[in-house]
Amino acid sequence: MPLPASPSFVAQTLNERIAEQLRQQVTQGEFTPGQRLSEQVLSENLGISRNTLREVFRTLAKDGLLRHEPNRGVFVVVPSIAAVIDIYRVRRLIECQALAEAYPRHPAKKNMRAAAEQAQRARDAGDWLAVGTANMDFHTAVVELADSERLNAMFRRILAELRLTFGLLQDAEFLHEPYVDMNFQILELVERNEMAKAREAMLEYLIHSERIVLAVYARRPSQEG
Repeated sequence: MPLPASPSFVAQTLNERIAEQLRQQVTQGEFTPGQRLSEQVLSENLGISRNTLREVFRTLAKDGLLRHEPNRGVFVVVPSIAAVIDIYRVRRLIECQALAEAYPRHPAKKNMRAAAEQAQRARDAGDWLAVGTANMDFHTAVVELADSERLNAMFRRILAELRLTFGLLQDAEFLHEPYVDMNFQILELVERNEMAKAREAMLEYLIHSERIVLAVYARRPSQEG
C-alpha cells in the first residue's frame, strides 16, 4: 500500500510545478531582462501564497533566471557575455550529441517538424516573438532525441536563460529569421537519417548563432548583470 504524501512532499511538488510554469513564461518571452517582479501580483495570478512564491523565486535564482536585491525586490536577470558563451558551449555539447546518437524512428522527429512549420507560419505572419518561441521548440525537440529526462529538464533551464539574452537584442527579425530555413535544412537531414551530416549542420548553426548574438550583445551601451 503506498504511503500518503507528506505535506513537505506536496509543497515541493507545487514549488517545482510553479517554477516550471514561470520558466516557460521566460522562455516564451513574457518577462524581460531587468524586470522587477511583484510578489503580490504574481502570487495572486498564480493562486499561491507569498511564502510558496518566495521558495519558487529561490529555485529560479539557482537556475540563474532571477536575482534578489536587498530592500529592492526580485528582478529578472540580465545575462552577461560570459553566460552567453557558456550557454552556447553547453548547447553544442547537448544538441550535437543528441543528433549524432538518435535512433532512426524517434518520435521527437515529428516534434521537430511541427516546430519548424510553426516557425515558418509565424515568420509569414511577421510575429517574430512567436518565431523565437517556435525555434526554441525545435531545439527542445532535438534534445528529446537523447531520451533523457535530466537533459530535457536541464535544457529547459538553458533555453530560459537564452530567451533573456534575446530579450536584450532589439531586432527580433534579424535575430530569428535566418534560422527558420536552417531548421528545415537540419530537419531534412534528420528525416533522411543522415545524422552525421545533421550533427555537423547543427554545429555550424550554433557557431553562427553565437557569433551573431555576441556581436550584437557587445554593441549594447550597457552590460548589466
